Amino acid sequence: MNREKEIYKVTLIGSAGNAALLTFKFIAGVMGHSSAMIADAVHSLSDFVTDLLVLVFVSISAKPQDQSHDYGHGKFETIASFLIGLALVAAATGIVVSGSAKLWDWWCGEQLESPGWIALWAALLSIVIKELLYQYTARKGKALDSQVMVANAWHHRSDALSSIGAAIGVGGAIWLGQRWAVLDPMASIVVGLMLVKVAYELLKTSIGELTERSLPDDIEQEIMEIIQSYDDVQEPHNLRTRRIGNHIAIEAHVRMDGQLPLTIVHERATTIERKLKERFGEKTHVTLHMEPVK
Repeated sequence: MNREKEIYKVTLIGSAGNAALLTFKFIAGVMGHSSAMIADAVHSLSDFVTDLLVLVFVSISAKPQDQSHDYGHGKFETIASFLIGLALVAAATGIVVSGSAKLWDWWCGEQLESPGWIALWAALLSIVIKELLYQYTARKGKALDSQVMVANAWHHRSDALSSIGAAIGVGGAIWLGQRWAVLDPMASIVVGLMLVKVAYELLKTSIGELTERSLPDDIEQEIMEIIQSYDDVQEPHNLRTRRIGNHIAIEAHVRMDGQLPLTIVHERATTIERKLKERFGEKTHVTLHMEPVK
């Protein structure tokens, strides 16, 4: 099974789980009078929407290079990760605003309705299912070197974490009695703030790639070591690196003896390029500018 089909399969499994959970959570939230569970359902809805984004953008990013995209379409996968981060911000904002409104009502003397057991069971079920989906999606995402799948996996994990917060709030409100019903909206606010942190990390990574941020120092050091591993190569410099979706691009200037025949220099450049692709993937973009030693 090729990479695109594997991503589709993993994402469809996740979307099926999200569709079932968001339906159950909404029903449990309404029937159980739980704002925390309704907030958790909104989070699952955002998960479902991001699954659709993954399916659309992975299809685009898998297209080969063409006349208008010399480096391929890998950036579309990064755009998908960016949109997932924005979806998390939107979901988190809605959850915090809704929970804060209920908390304010309680502060003003309004009596909040205690949540029902169905809301607690929905939260516990969500924790188990979403953690399983996180483990499955993250493992596949790392194996396929797909940033958008790893981002989507963290969306599953954040939903599991939000369900933990919901379970604590709902459970506390049930077991401690009516006067502690405020724990339910408080839990929804905590859930929202947790989502903000996850969204920040996703947006930070995707914005870095969209703005052509260089690869980490340890990766660039490894690239230089590969280039310098040949005795006839001297003073590699002007190294430039960046990510293009799940691939990387490498540019460098390399000096060799100016008396060597062009065919020898070309063979060495080809050897270095092949070595870099063996290490970082066959679709790695490698550009080497060969210079004579002065």
